[in-house]
Amino acid sequence: MIVDDKLRTPGAVRDAERWTAHNYHPLPVVISSAEGAWLTDVDGRRYLDCLAGYSALNFGHRHPQLIAAAHAQLDRLTLTSRAFIHDQFADFCRELAELCGKDLVLPMNTGAEAVETGIKVARKWGYQVKGVAAGQANIVVAEGNFHGRTTTIVSFSTDEDARADFGPYTPGFTVVPYGDLDALTAAINENTVAVLLEPIQGEQGVVVPPEGYLPGVRQVCTERNVLFIADEIQSGLGRTGATFACDHEGVVPDMYLLGKALGGGIVPVSAVAANADVLGVLKPGQHGSTFGGNPLACAVAIEVVRLLATGEFQRRSAELGERLRAGLEGLLGKGLVGVRVRGLWAGLDIDPALMSGREACERLAARGVLAKDTHGSTIRLAPPLVITEEEIDLAVAQLTEVLAG
Repeated sequence: MIVDDKLRTPGAVRDAERWTAHNYHPLPVVISSAEGAWLTDVDGRRYLDCLAGYSALNFGHRHPQLIAAAHAQLDRLTLTSRAFIHDQFADFCRELAELCGKDLVLPMNTGAEAVETGIKVARKWGYQVKGVAAGQANIVVAEGNFHGRTTTIVSFSTDEDARADFGPYTPGFTVVPYGDLDALTAAINENTVAVLLEPIQGEQGVVVPPEGYLPGVRQVCTERNVLFIADEIQSGLGRTGATFACDHEGVVPDMYLLGKALGGGIVPVSAVAANADVLGVLKPGQHGSTFGGNPLACAVAIEVVRLLATGEFQRRSAELGERLRAGLEGLLGKGLVGVRVRGLWAGLDIDPALMSGREACERLAARGVLAKDTHGSTIRLAPPLVITEEEIDLAVAQLTEVLAG
């Protein structure tokens, strides 16, 4: 409820615009608290969160098990650097490695750091193990990718907003159409050390590749002695109705890149998981991070891994995702011209004659539902996996009203 006569949101929005570099264009909503799948703004208005921090909040806001782990660790130890070993480190690395079915884990902080780590490891593996000539390593990537915004990563982005005016660009990448196995295969040569892909392209609008594409990538990588790196930073950790999006087609990559939900919406945590013949190429001093694998991060991430180990959240995502799919597909021809759903992750193409994605998200926010637009008239829905059937129905009902005008 509104707690005083004067709304605080307009002033807070103005202050943010005044004092912040404009590298984002947020909706004019100012959040002050949250619980589960619900957010409350500074004026007391509640919103259903259908973005979940781009999958960083898979377990909802302030999940009690994760908050308890954070509180307990805050009272003990928060940072040592990797100059020493702390008592949460081995448990985190072991339990995440077991969840991934891999030998080793290299913890970092952000998703972009995990991607950069994967690139460095793949290049070093290429030189030391595959025998690629010095300075010639190449990585095949896909059009429409989103792996982060460092200078190296934007060098192989095809999104001009992310890429333009940040050159000179880092060489060593070949871009091919997403979902085109023939083009990917043709791009691999003797200097190719890895194929780096999102199993589902999130920023592009939850684009699911054709059936058989990921198994085909796995096969050609094996045949050509190339690492298959799966960026599961958004798609992984329960979002799609499985632990990893690759699981839907029985594919096991050589390297998982993980982040977002790994920190439980509390602290930034990312990681690379791979076998010893890949991650073992790194030696002391060749890569690292002061905050990577810090005690607070590990304490929270251990509980995230344990939540996933129960399978409960993967099942919820799969079951509730079918309810979401049914509701959204019922809007095809009624304002939606495209729907893509995998678990509790959906990309919706709105008829551009009706409105832009931004306008749709603004209208949804006015109705108490928060979502995010991307690329023109496309919006994404990615609610926390703790959302209920009734809350899914509420989100679909509000979208129905928005589309009806």
